[in-house]
Amino acid sequence: MSHTPHQFFVAGPAGPLETVAADPVGRRAGLALIAHPHPLHGGTMDNKVVTTLAKVFVEMGYVTVRFNFRGVGQSAGSFGHGTGETEDLLAVAAHMRGQMGDLPLLLAGFSFGGAVQTLANQTLAAQRLVLVAPAVKHVEARAVPDNTLVIHGEQDDVVPLTDVMDWARPQDLPITVVPGAGHFFHGRLLTLKRIILNSCQC
Repeated sequence: MSHTPHQFFVAGPAGPLETVAADPVGRRAGLALIAHPHPLHGGTMDNKVVTTLAKVFVEMGYVTVRFNFRGVGQSAGSFGHGTGETEDLLAVAAHMRGQMGDLPLLLAGFSFGGAVQTLANQTLAAQRLVLVAPAVKHVEARAVPDNTLVIHGEQDDVVPLTDVMDWARPQDLPITVVPGAGHFFHGRLLTLKRIILNSCQC
């Protein structure tokens, strides 16, 4: 791997998973795994929020990995209703840990991918989660550690802010709300990047 993103395939439970990784220049701060939006609604690892997350984490010194869930792009298989996608993520995590060793783990996800990360974390127990507009009702999201960073757009019409607040409230989990932002953070990607940089120097 190198600072320039490198494509390869990871053996997944439903077949090969198309994966892209980038290695930071210098000391590695950890391993960041990023999950993309809903496969049946055009979500891929090339989504602009996902690629923004990838750039931020590389800048922060993380070996950064994004991949296509089963049935997306060149990944084999078909939609797994959240359960299969969680298995995909665990397979990528296992592969990368085998390659990179025991680096601190950060899990990040956007929309559907954010909800899937809450499921994967039940097994992975990451050092930190960063969830952007997590689709907490599309997949039954689990509780997360109290240091989880959740960022949501005030005017999200895909995943209503009220849904995320209802999920967060029993956990006493703060939500960072971006005023005026919609689900895809049009015109707000630099704000998203700034929030992460300010919150995740971990």
